[in-house]
Amino acid sequence: MKRIYLDHNATTPVDAAVLEAMLPFLSAEYGNASSIHTFGQRARAAVETAREQVAALVNARPQEIVFTSGGTESDNHGIFGIVEPLPGANPAPHVITSSIEHEAVLNTCQALEKRGASVTYLPVTGAGLIAIEDLRSAIRAETKLITVMHANNELGTVQPLEQIGQIAAEREIYFHTDAVQSAGKIPIDVQALQLDLLSISAHKLYGPKGVGALYVRGGTQLRQFLYGGHHQRGFRPGTENVAGIVGLGKAAEIARTSRQEDTARVSALRNKLEEGLLARIADCRANGSPALRTPNTSNITFTGIEGEALVIALDLKGLACSTGAACSSGAVEPSHVLTAIGLPSADARASIRFSLGRHTTAEEIDAALEIVPAAVAQLRKLSPVYPKPTPAHH
Repeated sequence: MKRIYLDHNATTPVDAAVLEAMLPFLSAEYGNASSIHTFGQRARAAVETAREQVAALVNARPQEIVFTSGGTESDNHGIFGIVEPLPGANPAPHVITSSIEHEAVLNTCQALEKRGASVTYLPVTGAGLIAIEDLRSAIRAETKLITVMHANNELGTVQPLEQIGQIAAEREIYFHTDAVQSAGKIPIDVQALQLDLLSISAHKLYGPKGVGALYVRGGTQLRQFLYGGHHQRGFRPGTENVAGIVGLGKAAEIARTSRQEDTARVSALRNKLEEGLLARIADCRANGSPALRTPNTSNITFTGIEGEALVIALDLKGLACSTGAACSSGAVEPSHVLTAIGLPSADARASIRFSLGRHTTAEEIDAALEIVPAAVAQLRKLSPVYPKPTPAHH
């Protein structure tokens, strides 16, 4: 059975060219990038090339890129690095975020609240967008940071970062975005968006797991998060993961050069899948904003079924997808993102995310259009809550 992978928002396969760029640094090129001998200097040169490649992806300067262990660390450092609530600080620092952030941001904000900071969680519309008026009215004199994700991991919805950046700049408030789901899929320009901090993860853009980056605008006073040596201008101590960093750099370079072509192809396939499923299956609907979303993501509610059961049924037929966020799979709570856009718990639990990728083929989408309707029909037959057709009387 040829397996079909439609879960690229959870992780992506490492691109062949990325693996090729990494291999020397897992074998012959084993130098420590902090050593001054030739081995070390070759590793250092490779790290600095990667810094340039990542900077080019988001229109930053190379010295503004700090390598991390991934998106979660970047989010934590970006937020804790700006907001340090001191016990009894008066007024306590204030943070504004959205109610549909990834747990890496939400749980960091909750940890800040426990330390005495105050946080406003902005609601979103049915399309998954924050309202700019809500943001404006949430700002206080003590607002220190606005952290709003660029693209949502479950819906693909893209937030109005340009408007948020404008407001943050006018009010002299630090602005961070989690760009883990947007980097490589849609254009990012940290200058145009007036961002101070931005988080990226390599494994979401065909790079390796365990490496990411944090863009830190020059002049940003970022508090130290880890303590150790003087690596990366003191921002992030610890021996650099040279092979991983090289992989992230190469992945960023490929994303920058192939993005437009990938977008056109992937969005056409995504639309074919979504329209095909909505046409073939009764009682289902797409969630989020049809227009303002990443080109590869489709989130669909199949009324009357359990999402987890459908994921398992589809996996048995060779198709991989997910219910909402991979980080919370196994959780029985409905997705916080789907309930935030107004879905009742039962519908949130009946929703599936399909996320396509660079290597998704038209044949795979054709196959998915056969597999998914059959699996949904089978589960609805067994469902205690889905109405059964009444038999016709003769």
